[in-house]
Amino acid sequence: MTPRALEATVGHATASPPQLFASVEEFVNTYLSRIVRRRLGQGTAMWCPEWWRHPEAVVRFDGLWCAFEYFVVDRNTGVSNWWLYHADPHLRALLHPDHGPFALCDPEDGHSGHPLEPLPVCPAPPGTWDNPLFRNPGQGVT
Repeated sequence: MTPRALEATVGHATASPPQLFASVEEFVNTYLSRIVRRRLGQGTAMWCPEWWRHPEAVVRFDGLWCAFEYFVVDRNTGVSNWWLYHADPHLRALLHPDHGPFALCDPEDGHSGHPLEPLPVCPAPPGTWDNPLFRNPGQGVT
């Protein structure tokens, strides 16, 4: 591309297509929950109608929504790639009857009054993040 042609394209980038869903809640409630059909119950798959009360679910569904909006633009293989590389792994983790965030909930009775506790953590000892093989999230990549 010549410098003049390059200069002409600066500031004239094509607008990104409009999003299909305004929020993660709209994405889950009006799209995902309508197309994903599973036999629910102990030993198969678990679901919570109040999915938004589970932080892991919210973060995973938000990621799925963002990825969906990105991939749906590709009319050829975009949605297939979204299912294969994003939706399927996240749904396996979310709906897992023993290990998923909804494991203690009931698809009919709703959210468990005894939610799972966050993972226990301990602060790293001084010097841990000095190892050049580790990256301290607060310092960025060097």
